[in-house]
Amino acid sequence: MYHPDVLDLKERWSSPSACPALVLNADYTPLSYYPLSLWSWQDAIKAAFLERVDIVAQYDREIRSPSFSMRLPSVVALRQYVKPSTHPAFTRFNLFLRDRFSCQYCGCKEDLTFDHVVPRAYGGRTTWINVTTACAPCNLRKGGRTPAEAHMIPRQRPFQPTSHHLRENGRAFPPHHCHATWRDYLYWDAELEA
Repeated sequence: MYHPDVLDLKERWSSPSACPALVLNADYTPLSYYPLSLWSWQDAIKAAFLERVDIVAQYDREIRSPSFSMRLPSVVALRQYVKPSTHPAFTRFNLFLRDRFSCQYCGCKEDLTFDHVVPRAYGGRTTWINVTTACAPCNLRKGGRTPAEAHMIPRQRPFQPTSHHLRENGRAFPPHHCHATWRDYLYWDAELEA
């Protein structure tokens, strides 16, 4: 994954490895908002040559071989539509995204972990409806007790999110840097011109 804070501003677009391609579905919506669906320049070019994607926009940066040159793709669209799954995988990242990257006991956004609402010692299972995001201090304070025993009630009851729900939550966390060619395809809460 490409994180713009790691890239030096002066060198951001000077190296081909710093030129990821935004990947759109066949309907021109991003495959994923958070994390943003990005491919390396090599994967984007390979997919273009295999005719799996259409190149929608390009960087000014060009790559060359002795007999060929082309501008690096900045936005590619899949030729075949990939239907998003209705229920996302149960992963730590998706759990944090469901809970908007905040502790469900105190609202803190740092040092996050997950907590079994009904502790495993009481038969609680590791499922969407029994696990919530907690900061390490709250998780330690709650320990192996139920929310009632610990007097710590989660701000929202754990639930199994849909992919749509996670996509909407992901849109609330726009990337720190978007290449100009990506902006038309990322529908952040921008005011539209009349």
